[in-house]
Amino acid sequence: MTGVVLLDVEPGEAGKRLDQLLAARLPQLSRSRIQALIDEGNVAVAGASAKASLRAKDGWRIEVRIPAPRKSKLVAEDIPLPILYEDDHLLVVDKPAGIVVHPGAGVTSGTVVHGLLAKVRGLAGIGGEERPGIVHRLDKDTSGCLVVAKTEPALRGLQASFKSRNVEKHYRALVHGDPPAEQTLDTFFGRHPVDRKRFSSKVREGRRAVTSFHVLARAASVALLDVELHTGRTHQIRAHLSDAGWPLLGDVLYGGVRREARLLRDDPARVAAQALGRQALHAATLAFPHPVTGVRIACEAPLPDDFALALRMLGIA
Repeated sequence: MTGVVLLDVEPGEAGKRLDQLLAARLPQLSRSRIQALIDEGNVAVAGASAKASLRAKDGWRIEVRIPAPRKSKLVAEDIPLPILYEDDHLLVVDKPAGIVVHPGAGVTSGTVVHGLLAKVRGLAGIGGEERPGIVHRLDKDTSGCLVVAKTEPALRGLQASFKSRNVEKHYRALVHGDPPAEQTLDTFFGRHPVDRKRFSSKVREGRRAVTSFHVLARAASVALLDVELHTGRTHQIRAHLSDAGWPLLGDVLYGGVRREARLLRDDPARVAAQALGRQALHAATLAFPHPVTGVRIACEAPLPDDFALALRMLGIA
């Protein structure tokens, strides 16, 4: 969608924030695209560039200039990304561990986005130049299901599904300790008060985070969990389980490695964690309504070889 769109404020829209009004009137554009248009001065009221927080008034005419998406400066790279599902609107990939989802924080190559640009024609510019098509993220060392939008309407629909918690996300996690057979962790969630690289559920205020799990197997002071993520906070599973006393095997940031350092060298948990060489977390299944057709899409990413090896070493496989 390109060109100039003129919108007259309709009855009942007076008092709405400009960004919210545009999101409702231009459903084919994602919220991030609308915000970018406003930030770049492409939305005007009475001939003057407007801010997102501006409150609409009766009688206003809003001019929205929609330039053609800028060609991404990112260079496509041949990165193995197994595809679990694909159609004209989206695809779901099985992200390998060790790969960052999108550029940022000094990472300028070798990301999922670089690999997708080599696979998906026209992806550049969908939702943002640096993270085209990206709807959600997985940590660098977490493997598994990742959905990517190929069009602006699909991006907007998927973002709405994630926001409304209409997406089912199940993970496999190997944790230290002896958690109960099942439990739901429902807490505040925010930055760790001391270590700014970490997040914490032991805060007095913050956004709500909900994680539930049940134990699939136990061995050598380790438990294999099926974890359902009901909200999508950064590091949510890692922080929630660590704060509850069951850090992930191999998790450097949230205490799993510290726990392993206290074990005997031949302890199965320590040996399995060293063989895995990363945090023991895998996004196993992802299910959501298709953003265009409404049909439910369900994908499953098989356990990667390193995770399966760790299970065999623990006698769980």
